[in-house]
Amino acid sequence: MTAPAPTPAAGDLLPRAARGDRLTHAEIEALYHQPLPDVAAVAHHLRLTRRDPDTVTFLIDRNINYTNICNVGCNFCAFYRTRRQKDSYTLDYEQISHKIRELEAVGGTRILLQGGVNPELGLDYYTGLLRHVKANHPTIRIDAFSPEEVLFMEKTFGLSLDELLDTLIEAGLDGLPGAGGEILEDDVRAKAAPARIRSEDWFRIIDAAQRKGLYTIATMVIGFGETYAQRASHLLKIREQQDKANREYDGNGFSGFAMWTLQTEHTRLHGKAPGATAHEYLQQLAIARIALDNIPNIQASWPAQGFKVGQAALYYGANDLGSTMLEENVVSAAAGHDRHQATVRELIRIAVDAGFTPAIRNSRFQIIDWPDAQAILNRAPENPEGDRAVGAAS
Repeated sequence: MTAPAPTPAAGDLLPRAARGDRLTHAEIEALYHQPLPDVAAVAHHLRLTRRDPDTVTFLIDRNINYTNICNVGCNFCAFYRTRRQKDSYTLDYEQISHKIRELEAVGGTRILLQGGVNPELGLDYYTGLLRHVKANHPTIRIDAFSPEEVLFMEKTFGLSLDELLDTLIEAGLDGLPGAGGEILEDDVRAKAAPARIRSEDWFRIIDAAQRKGLYTIATMVIGFGETYAQRASHLLKIREQQDKANREYDGNGFSGFAMWTLQTEHTRLHGKAPGATAHEYLQQLAIARIALDNIPNIQASWPAQGFKVGQAALYYGANDLGSTMLEENVVSAAAGHDRHQATVRELIRIAVDAGFTPAIRNSRFQIIDWPDAQAILNRAPENPEGDRAVGAAS
């Protein structure tokens, strides 16, 4: 075993990062103690060299939460319900189709289909749902079922992980969301949500999905009270998994990296977990761009941060604005705000005002359309949210 490389002096760290040198855990941790403008400058430089420097992408999609019944009970979740609560629900297939038709009407191409861990649902609900969507909405890509949901199915339905994924793929599954990642350090996870999926299972399920050619995305949530060392460890574990996927699965690794800050307003962690400021968010985003040298796409988070910080993120390492979402129930429930969707016009405005050319992508970060930005911006707002400029309160 070779000895770890010594941590460089502060004067050498940022130049090495700007050259794209692969940093160690100690070096990544040291970035948190550097002036943020200097770290941001390095991150933006790397973003410009690793992706088209003039382009900012986004996706037109919809989050559909097919059930809010869940038996995991994470302390940081305000969305879940028990089956006895009056506002608990499980959507039927036609209700889901109605939501997809609304997405199709605005040119959407992907649904992010997730729900609580609902012990009342059988495997036939999931496979039937996938088949229903594929039969009735053939142009819509289905990225569904977080590793937490997959783990529940694996334990409940008597199938091995490979058998389960093969069954879901045959029914129409295209990819897995990255939900459930948060901080992939079990000391943090055990305090925030004792029943939450552990990091070993999260990576085991993601690895199997990547091996089978499914879409995956890496995620991170900061603000649980984790240390800089734990944040650095999270990034290194993501990077190591990406190395493995690039090496063994023909590059079918994480398509991108998305992160946001913990929202605690309506959760049991309110007043117990510190959350994270906009400064911390931008710092973490910039460090992620530097540390994750094998993940080219870094996503800004406007739902958690608002449009102004989301736009600033384009100069802290992000090359992507995420998606219009059309519907979002989980983060907004915890945060107590109604920032659950954006129009195409709004995301185009964010990109153009920041000096970039907007492009519409698919979930694999492949560009599928170049909208006429000026024509869209010159039109009247598309909906009541359309007049909410980047500089407005959010």
